[in-house]
Amino acid sequence: MTVKYQDYYEILGLPRSAAQDEIRKSYRKLARRYHPDVNKSRDAEEKFKQIAEAYEVLGEPEHRKKYDSLGKNWRMGQEFSPPPRNARSGTHYEFSESDAGQFDTAGGFSDFFEAIFSGLGRQTPFQHGETAGRRTRRGADHETELTISLEEAYQGATKAVSLQTTEEDGQGKLHRGLKDYNIRIPRGVTEGSRIRLTGQGGSGDGSSQAGDLYFRIHIAPHPTFRIQDRNLEVTLPVTPWEAALGDKVPLATLEGQAALTIPPGTQGGQRIRLRGKGMPARGTMAPGDLFATVQISIPTSLTAREKELFQSLADQSTFNPRQ
Repeated sequence: MTVKYQDYYEILGLPRSAAQDEIRKSYRKLARRYHPDVNKSRDAEEKFKQIAEAYEVLGEPEHRKKYDSLGKNWRMGQEFSPPPRNARSGTHYEFSESDAGQFDTAGGFSDFFEAIFSGLGRQTPFQHGETAGRRTRRGADHETELTISLEEAYQGATKAVSLQTTEEDGQGKLHRGLKDYNIRIPRGVTEGSRIRLTGQGGSGDGSSQAGDLYFRIHIAPHPTFRIQDRNLEVTLPVTPWEAALGDKVPLATLEGQAALTIPPGTQGGQRIRLRGKGMPARGTMAPGDLFATVQISIPTSLTAREKELFQSLADQSTFNPRQ
């Protein structure tokens, strides 16, 4: 059986080398533009379905990998013969029976999608046995990424998020839309953590339990602080005399200003630790530390008096860093 090849990259207006973040941004932009509630043009609904289907595949790295294995020389609308089930497609990936349960494919997707990811009328072990010849199955878990600021990770926050959803009406027809979620970000959450919304994933068969929806946390780069596990790092500029004589200097932290003691003779690149001033503790974890890396800053413009003082120091000092 042949179907029309769907170029999901072309649908999203992206090259095959696009990063996952680019795929997500393009999907959100196009989904808002062509959503039937917003765009009343004749082809908006069909375009919206194509965009959602493309993101269903490319938005998940494992599904994207399987799609990419079909090869990159196909064109949109070209006649395409799906690979046989349980056989290798392309050169490096295998389509197997486990792929059949990856999606809710009870209609609404293209024939190409159905042929690749649901086996065109597949018969799986879940369709035999209990309750009038059909065994129920828990819904699939879904996962997406959520980018937050370092301040939100440090203090905790609530984020409003909109995701594309597929819902079935009483006649079994699928309708796509956007669903809003309020995500509670716990104080002290770290990069790569997952937040679970129970029962917000894929629908289960019959009366079985729905899957869960996971948000994997990504903390956006910060202009001042860097994150290393639960510790924070910051660069601290000091003057030559503060480094040589020692002093107390102000240091910005995520809780406000702190006074940091600079020991006499501090060297450039030296790290000074403030215990417990990193990411807050969660559960039984200890709070992280804040490390300030000293950067000795040299004035670029001197007054006549400053030049005189520096020259006096140069004439009298016996210090030679090259000996």
